[in-house]
Amino acid sequence: MDFTNQVILIFSLLLMASVLASLFSARLGMPVLLVFLVLGMLMGEDGPGGIEFEDVQSAHLLGSLALAVILFDGGLRTDAGSFRVGLKPALSLAIIGVAFTAAITGVAATWLLNLPWLFGLLIGAIVGSTDAAAVFSVLHSRGLELKQRVGATLEIESGSNDPMAIFLTIGLVELLAAGKSELDWTMLSSFAQQFGLGGILGVAGGFVLLWLLNRLRLAAGLYPLLAMSGGMVLFGVTSSLGGSGFLAIYLAGLILGNRPLQAARNIRRFHDGIAWLSQISMFLVLGLLVTPSELVTTAPQAMAVALVLIFLARPVAVTLSLLPFGFAWREQLFVGWVGLRGAVPIILALFPLLAGLEYADTIFNIAFFVVLVSLIVQGWTVAPAARWLGLEIPPRTASWQRVDLDIPGAFEYELVGYRLEADSPATGRLIGALALPDRSRLVALIRGEQLLGPEVPEVKFEKDDHVYLLAAAQAIEALDRIFITVRTPERLKAQQFFGEFVLNGDAKLADVAGFYGFPIPDEAVDASIADYFRRRFHNQPVIGDRIRVSGVEMVVRDIKEGVVVQVGLRLAQKTD
Repeated sequence: MDFTNQVILIFSLLLMASVLASLFSARLGMPVLLVFLVLGMLMGEDGPGGIEFEDVQSAHLLGSLALAVILFDGGLRTDAGSFRVGLKPALSLAIIGVAFTAAITGVAATWLLNLPWLFGLLIGAIVGSTDAAAVFSVLHSRGLELKQRVGATLEIESGSNDPMAIFLTIGLVELLAAGKSELDWTMLSSFAQQFGLGGILGVAGGFVLLWLLNRLRLAAGLYPLLAMSGGMVLFGVTSSLGGSGFLAIYLAGLILGNRPLQAARNIRRFHDGIAWLSQISMFLVLGLLVTPSELVTTAPQAMAVALVLIFLARPVAVTLSLLPFGFAWREQLFVGWVGLRGAVPIILALFPLLAGLEYADTIFNIAFFVVLVSLIVQGWTVAPAARWLGLEIPPRTASWQRVDLDIPGAFEYELVGYRLEADSPATGRLIGALALPDRSRLVALIRGEQLLGPEVPEVKFEKDDHVYLLAAAQAIEALDRIFITVRTPERLKAQQFFGEFVLNGDAKLADVAGFYGFPIPDEAVDASIADYFRRRFHNQPVIGDRIRVSGVEMVVRDIKEGVVVQVGLRLAQKTD
């Protein structure tokens, strides 16, 4: 009984410490996942906590469950609209990129550690994929608003490349456990089975789960539980049949997150909290599992492997994978740099231990050290790198309060709330003079203890008013621009970023060039501005894309359904 109480107390204290430490990590620019990992190490046998934890099987079980939850949450938060620019390059990175990264890192590990080449390749496979938890955490916690082409590619890649690394790792472990010293062509059939079953069952299971959630009438708190349990059932069934459960649960989350869904807001909030709990628990346990004193013996070789991975293998793999997609060199450089490693390599490094392979302890220590280096070197520098490479765009606003209404047959409607500030665009304007977007309507204005409504159009909005509107999801971004003031750095303010003038995308480039007096290529004489951007950016322009012509710069300001509808024009261009 006392032991149970002590375990509960210790875990609760660790959880609370992790949550509170995340506040300081944000101020220092430190990756929050690094905090969780270090806390686990401090509580371990070499730290002041002195806890001895060597249960590899339990750590593997917890890690797999946590990773499944994180991938499900990542799918829920991935906007399918980003697939227009991010899906193909992300899939290329998830398959070809992981293979090249594993191969290059594996060759280096074989030489640096003087291992048989299959063991070296196993190390490459273990550290070959980026980590969804690490990438999602770093990109979202830093408040970064990246160009859609870059942000979408990184997020989709990190959620979809784990199956490739898992397949390579399991395949190599099975070969080594069978005493083989050469690659076996049966790995190709295993690859097709893993990805084929994972893809088919993930999509099918996602639509079944979507149907259940929209069909059943449950207590509000049960919808998130049904979503999570359904995702985990799909993960277990797919894995039991020989498919990739991780791919399946990610795809299921992707389907739920991009279809009209009952209790969608509750489901997302619940899974956001569960994903954080999973990350904290996973990194604490993995930190407990490692023995820091044992890392010292392999530190020089492990550091060399990490440097090869970060500065050679990942950049080369990114360059080759993105070659057909027209990414600018700045974008390729950033995608290559944000190759964050997290819990996945550490979890995969448990497979050789479970299989009882030779060099298993060394492989685990190398993988753990690589993750530490990646989180410190890459995770700490993501935001500065984005700014240095000019890949940030002005941030979008975010609603102060959103409540799903779950109207049968119209789940996309929400009640959106705002608290007006003195500098809000709506403050001081008449209710009746406010032009609201389509599919939105003002339903209440609360001022102190007064309840006002749209029937008093002569009333002006004031500071500290609480405004509530009924709106479809598609109208909320436009409402945010009306009611929220976005405070941005000077470099990201609209005029500074996009330029002094605003042009329509359907304007003829020749007419604009003639008016402002700059030359254009002969092939662009009959093109509109939108057409010119489409040609230059391989049919996939995004907000923030720039074209410079003789000191004049045009910047994509707004896009609808993949078509440039507004551009900013800068006549005086600063040098980079």
